[in-house]
Amino acid sequence: MTTNGRISKAEWGSDVIAETLRGLGIEYVAINPGASFRGVHDSLVNYLGNKRPELILCPHEEIAVAVAHGYGKAAGKPMAAYVHNVVGLLHATMAIFNASMNRSAVLVLGGTGPMAADERRPWIEWIHTANVQGTAVRDYVKWDDQPASVGASVESLIRAYHVATSQPQGPVYVCFDVSTQEEQLTEPFEMPDFDSFPRPTRLQADPEALDLAAGLLVDAQRPVVLADFLGRSEEAANGLVRLAEMLSLPVVSGGDLYNFPSRHPLNVTGSKRQLLQEADVVLALDVYDLQQSLTGQDYRARQLQHLMSPDAKLIDVSLRQLSVRSWAADYGGLYPTSLSVQADTALAVPALADLVERRLNDGPDRSGELRERHGRIAALHDGAQKQAAEVVARRSGESPIALPFLAAEMWEVIKDTDWVLGNGNLRGWTERLWDYNSPHQVIESRGGGGLGMGFPHALGVALANRDKGRLTINIQSDGDFLFTPAAVWTAAHHRVPMLAVMYNNRTYGNDLGHQGLMAEVRGRPDERKTIGIDIDDPYVDFAGMARSFGAWAEGPIEDPADLRGALERAKREVVENGRVALVDVVTEVGER
Repeated sequence: MTTNGRISKAEWGSDVIAETLRGLGIEYVAINPGASFRGVHDSLVNYLGNKRPELILCPHEEIAVAVAHGYGKAAGKPMAAYVHNVVGLLHATMAIFNASMNRSAVLVLGGTGPMAADERRPWIEWIHTANVQGTAVRDYVKWDDQPASVGASVESLIRAYHVATSQPQGPVYVCFDVSTQEEQLTEPFEMPDFDSFPRPTRLQADPEALDLAAGLLVDAQRPVVLADFLGRSEEAANGLVRLAEMLSLPVVSGGDLYNFPSRHPLNVTGSKRQLLQEADVVLALDVYDLQQSLTGQDYRARQLQHLMSPDAKLIDVSLRQLSVRSWAADYGGLYPTSLSVQADTALAVPALADLVERRLNDGPDRSGELRERHGRIAALHDGAQKQAAEVVARRSGESPIALPFLAAEMWEVIKDTDWVLGNGNLRGWTERLWDYNSPHQVIESRGGGGLGMGFPHALGVALANRDKGRLTINIQSDGDFLFTPAAVWTAAHHRVPMLAVMYNNRTYGNDLGHQGLMAEVRGRPDERKTIGIDIDDPYVDFAGMARSFGAWAEGPIEDPADLRGALERAKREVVENGRVALVDVVTEVGER
């Protein structure tokens, strides 16, 4: 590697690795300590002074990777997570898989070895050295490497950073031999000029394809927009608002990010089925599973119900084809399209808006037609808003506490703050009742659907927003929390402020629905569906657990009259005292 850089003061191989992380702009490294990276650990603490990057101590590797996952999505740049050889990597696999399915950049680092067998300590370094460790996660990382020299380690880290952050993003894994880390340098090491290795530019769409898409949209009588992962980019999200307003396009938001303002009159997410059935043109933006978004499912017959007319035109704009792997098929079933445009929506959507504007300016006056369409769509939006408010009012006195009432009370408490939702949505009630108006506000954690991700993911989001004065909120389901409760300690130890509200329905609610379905279909006793599902006898004291880790906590809250005050007290602890605060709210199960 040609460097044209500067001479480093590094004395050890691990000093060079640590300095490379700083050169790449890595601000934090989440770790659960382990001997296989003791060299890098020492270099981060002593050679770099535990600054840029700073160590974030986590009680489990799954927590460490999930924190890095949430941070990367909120900060717009990756965080590193260090995992200890074979055992740490295996602990981290679920979180790595979640990041992969969420298309999120995480720099997962590891240690191994010595690979030279005659240098290994008896027993422990034999059973904790694999040939090679990356094979454990190769099916769901974008790239893995195990460099065998100090110089190769620098090159590997630069490449890993570029691979992870290129769209579609994803986790990478780089593993360093302890012999490389603990090698004493006999000659001055020349660090590269990191500016000589810029990130690759983004992918723009085929101009002819975009022009064709613009023509289809302008000529459509009943167009619909579906958006899933659009909120990764402020340019894409703002471009969609502009495009929708020009053509009075109804927008249906999905996925786990902000895609479109929730209170915009053209946001008709709740009318998705009706609009798709009527549509003549559907524009799918960053929809990575078209089959899921364009079909309903009969759970009893296990049959898909197509929501879109077979005569409708489907325009697909995404980078889905670059994500297809042979292992987990997160791209869903192959779905027919009229036009498939491979592009980064951050570039494609603003460009599409420009083309549509040009066509409207050059064509006949459409203002009357578009006003009429806008009014029709806005009526659907207003009707859904009114209906949601009526549900809140009707169910405000229920105990266990109803999800719409919980969402409404939370909104009243946080609406005047600069808030960020880092996990959870109360079965969609936050989007119905809260004012989503910026991409930075909603960074949920669906990922690969693996439990244990919610709290540490939200913690990473809170870490990214700690110095911005934003209130990070974690709507934390009980079953998920029981996988990684020790993440509360990391939040308390590192003074990461966050408001956690327990969605505590005292059961594994998703599986309760499935067992109820089995009972119904097979004619078996409905009352037995809770066996092996309910989290009771004893109930978990989540507030007590959180306090034991150093958090402020209150609950369980079962009376709806007590909810607002508890939320206000918790918010005050977060905002005024910079603490993590948890309110345990006993809720209804919620629909399946």
